[in-house]
Order: sequence, then structure tokens, then C-alpha cells
Amino acid sequence: MEKKMNGRREFLKKTGLAGAAAVVLPHWACAGTKGMVTPFAAEEIPYQQQALPYSYNALEPSIDAMTMEIHYSKHAAAYTKNLSDALTAESVDPAKMKLTALLGSISKYSPKMRNNGGGHYNHEFFWKSMKAPVEGNVPAGMILQSIQKDFGSLDTFKTQFADAGKNRFGSGWAWLVKSNDGKLIIGSTPNQDNPLMDLSDLKGTPLLALDVWEHAYYLKYQNRRADYINAWWSLVNWSVVQKRFESA
Repeated sequence: MEKKMNGRREFLKKTGLAGAAAVVLPHWACAGTKGMVTPFAAEEIPYQQQALPYSYNALEPSIDAMTMEIHYSKHAAAYTKNLSDALTAESVDPAKMKLTALLGSISKYSPKMRNNGGGHYNHEFFWKSMKAPVEGNVPAGMILQSIQKDFGSLDTFKTQFADAGKNRFGSGWAWLVKSNDGKLIIGSTPNQDNPLMDLSDLKGTPLLALDVWEHAYYLKYQNRRADYINAWWSLVNWSVVQKRFESA
């Protein structure tokens, strides 16, 4: 018996299967598997609404104070409350399931969970993607290098990202995500969907998001979504985007 076991060990060493036999891959490690996302790579966000990292008027003139106050205290707050209600109704314990994991299996839950789970995550992610406006606001370092590599230039990236927001029919979001193979991808999602959801056509680790629902800009820009997007570039917190890129 010992001779047979020694022979099996030698076989495993020679074929390289010894390590494989000892490792059971979790489902999210199977990159490219349909319906699978990588919630471990995404920024974790609490289920509770967090305080804004700036005052309501800090983003002026690009986003006015009244829009920020209504957007945060009414729209976003409602998503958080409704998410809490859905968690209770569907017996989901927030202490046992992170929000990214919930979104990664959102097809198993109700439309209320999908809409409000996405709405809460998206807005919390969006607030942290912005800071007080800076003239000539541009990325630097690794994120800039990756943008130039995958899109050709910063200007091309900005045009494609803006188009994703302008061309999203109705309400939704424009996204910059990092795919499983490390490539940067631009896309958009409808309503409050996001790239972490197992039912989303766009999948990847979110790095940057732009809210193109009308309530995000209508008081100042009315139907001029393109003007809102152009003004928004001065607000992008590229240092936060860089940290997300490095962590993904």
C-alpha cells in the first residue's frame, strides 16, 4: 500500500497535479464563466447611506447645491430605505452577505431588491467618484497609462465615455470598468443596474460611474444632458479612480 501511495505522489509531482489536487477554486475565480462576476475585486459599500464627503454646494458650478441636496437626501435615501425593506422581506442578513455578493447573484431576488440594491450601490459609488471642481482636471499615473493603452488617448476615452452617457436611452449610468483580463471597458447600464450584477450585459470591476438619470441634472441643465456630462469632467476624483484601479 505504501509503495502505491509513493507512486501516486511521484505521478502528481511529475504531472504538476499535486497543487491542483489541493486547490478547490471558488466560483468567482472561473473568469469568463457565464453569469459569474468578481465581487471580491469591487469596492465594498455598506448597506447604510453614508455621509457625503463634501457639502451640497462643493461641486458648483458643475452641479448645483439644490440638485445635490435633493439627489442625496431624497432619491438616494429612498433607495437605501427600500433596500432595507427588501432585505427584511426576502430574509437576507446584511451581516452575512456583502452588498457586492448580493448584486453578484441579484437574478435570484425580486425587482425591488435589484432596483434598490443597485440604486444604493451606484449612488454611494458615485458620490465618492467626485470632488470639488478643478480646472484642467486629468488623471495621472497608472490609470492614465492604462487609458492611453486601451483607448489610444485621454481625449478618445472621454469622448467614448461621454457618448455612453449621452446615448443611454432613458435613465441609467455610464461606466468605466476593469475586465477580468485587466482591460478597461466603457459601457452603460439601464435604470439602476450595474456591472456587478449577474444579469448585466456589461461586467467588470467598476472604476468610474456617471449618473445620467434626469434627477441628477435637470434643475440646472434641463434636457441638455451633453452639457451636464461636459461640466462633470471637472469633478472626477481621479485619485479615487486610481485606487480602485490598483485594487481591482
